Amino acid sequence: MKENVKKALTPLFFAFLLFSYLFGFEQGKQIAHNFVYFSLEMLKLLPFAFILIGLFEVWVKKETIEQHLGERSGYKGYLWAVLLASTTVGGLYVAFPMAYSLYRKGARLSVIFTYLGTSAVCRIPMTVFEATFLGIKFSIIRLVVSLPLIILSSILLEKWLSRQDYQIKEGENITS
Repeated sequence: MKENVKKALTPLFFAFLLFSYLFGFEQGKQIAHNFVYFSLEMLKLLPFAFILIGLFEVWVKKETIEQHLGERSGYKGYLWAVLLASTTVGGLYVAFPMAYSLYRKGARLSVIFTYLGTSAVCRIPMTVFEATFLGIKFSIIRLVVSLPLIILSSILLEKWLSRQDYQIKEGENITS
């Protein structure tokens, strides 16, 4: 049932866009414009990001990830996760595949959650943009508040998931 709904919604979406242009529905035209704009932006970024993730998979050894981001990495694992995430370009489109790669190479679950949270909230380009409009003081306060909360919630989430005996299944189809 769920798959049938997905298959039906895609043509309906494009039919809506076509009818919006044919009948001059301005909101639909704006949706189409935004869809094309964001699709082109993703096409500019994602291929290069996935190439870099592929190179990361090949060039970075599992032992290196286990040492710096694994179970025995301690607080340094969180520091590495914050540094890696703050330089991530492409937001969560890139962060999720990278997080899965980190998981496969033996990174600790709370470090992966820290990486995901930081890549969503504390990327350097986003912070510079924010500081330009809201001021450096605001950006520093936001980072000082956000980062400890991200790390704390990552640790709590890891503990809760381990009590639930949660396991990520390899090869599981994540699209359905």
